[in-house]
Amino acid sequence: QLQASGGGLVQTGGSLRLSCVLSGRSFSRFGLGWFRQAPGKEREFVSAINYRGDNTYYTDSVKGRFTISRDKAKNTVYLQMNSLKPEDTAVYYCAATLLYFREPERYDTWGQGTQVTVSS
Repeated sequence: QLQASGGGLVQTGGSLRLSCVLSGRSFSRFGLGWFRQAPGKEREFVSAINYRGDNTYYTDSVKGRFTISRDKAKNTVYLQMNSLKPEDTAVYYCAATLLYFREPERYDTWGQGTQVTVSS
């Protein structure tokens, strides 16, 4: 099970940190990713981190602004989002995979979404 939290309403330029706890599984085996979906748009693969935590992926639009990390002791993956823009507004989902973490189609365990709204 994946449980995401941390969404909210923030002004342009603000920050949020999303958290996602993986329970009932062997946390260290999974690659973990964040996806987002804005109204009327397709789901987008935003960021991911491999099972060891030493390799990451970011989509171009968030590079330099978002940071993904994981805490083995807390079975948690984080997405620190800085310099937020209105176009970051979306429902954000965390997901897990035992396969290659950079391939979005490999994610097969999903959490519920958390809404992020960035006001202009």
